[in-house]
Amino acid sequence: MKVLVIGSGGREHAIVWKLKQSPKVTEIYCAPGNAGINEIAVGVDIKADDVEGLLKFVKDNGIELTVVGPEVPLEKGIVDEFTKEGLLIFGPQKSAARLEHSKIFAKDFMKRNDIPTAAYETFSLNDKAKVFDFRSNTIYPLVIKADGLAAGKGVIICANIDEAIQTVNELFDDKIFGSAGENIVIEQFLTVGEASVFSICDGTDYIVLPASQDHKKIGDDETGKNTGGMGAYAPADKAVSRDVLNKIKQRVIEPVLKYMKSEGNEFKGCLYCGLMIDKAGDPYVIEFNTRFGDPETQVVLPIISSDLADMFIASAMGTLSKYKLELNNNHCCTVVLASNGYPDKYETGKEITGLNDLSDDAIVFHSGTRSEGGKLLTNGGRVLSVTGISLLGLKEAINIAYHNSSNIDFENKYNRTDIGLKGL
Repeated sequence: MKVLVIGSGGREHAIVWKLKQSPKVTEIYCAPGNAGINEIAVGVDIKADDVEGLLKFVKDNGIELTVVGPEVPLEKGIVDEFTKEGLLIFGPQKSAARLEHSKIFAKDFMKRNDIPTAAYETFSLNDKAKVFDFRSNTIYPLVIKADGLAAGKGVIICANIDEAIQTVNELFDDKIFGSAGENIVIEQFLTVGEASVFSICDGTDYIVLPASQDHKKIGDDETGKNTGGMGAYAPADKAVSRDVLNKIKQRVIEPVLKYMKSEGNEFKGCLYCGLMIDKAGDPYVIEFNTRFGDPETQVVLPIISSDLADMFIASAMGTLSKYKLELNNNHCCTVVLASNGYPDKYETGKEITGLNDLSDDAIVFHSGTRSEGGKLLTNGGRVLSVTGISLLGLKEAINIAYHNSSNIDFENKYNRTDIGLKGL
């Protein structure tokens, strides 16, 4: 089987790495890929959002399965276009992907179908004068979210009215997230435990992968600005016990599949549930993504023993009830090495060294890298995800990740020092 993976980050590197283990997969292509991905797959010089170009490539090269990594091609309707042509593709159709590319759609969907989420109100650019009439006497902190896609950075926590005013001005007037911020959600801030749960769906049936915990803020102890993710660990068994997982299935995943289907938006692919778990073990949805998360994928996939290609095929073909998920006993922790200055301005083109000094129980997934003149260079804000894998427990996985991270170097390297500690 020939497979095309779309994307260029650590998530896609992890997907390619896992697909390489499938006996069914003979050739893997990745568009556009990166320096690390291109060592184990054939890089294709087509942008991830070039739906027409990707469709032509798949037809011309006899690709039998396409796996969509990032959110933008889903928003552009790549699954709809491929499906029209009778091509097998893993991911949701455009109308179902609205659960991610419109936070207002997702919040309204949850409200009318009694799926637990934080209290909220929505506003457009024309409502700017009304925002603080509504929120002038509210309880802080509160959360302001851009409605559209903002590369994982469109969520801002405001500690007081001054920060809220500044944020609204930046969204509406300065357009820091472009058109994605022309509509906003203002919602209640929940101060409980966070967890990420991936559910692989085929429209009717689903399977749940091991829970993980992301670390979104740039600084230790969850301080500073939101990022695309600075590290993660799995399984997050303390945050998501068996009882909590059953509640997530019954109150979130099953209603989503049921009501999305009844409303004409059948959901296939990966439903990422970003959750807060309160002290009673009750889940509340903070956000949905309609694809695998990054860096959670880098710690979840090494825990799966069963065939990933079979999982993707079963999701796309509606046969998940026949797929048996098999797990191992690994614990994983990944530490993101970033360019200093991220998520704001940062420099690229810095030489990366030390990747030949890794231990056997570590894997490095590339995010923002490129090859030039025989050298490996930085090419993004998040550069590498260093994943430690251990059968001995989370503490050992953390130690492996940080030990190997310390052996890797590039100018202006930055990483958090507390990834995984809350899992202990």
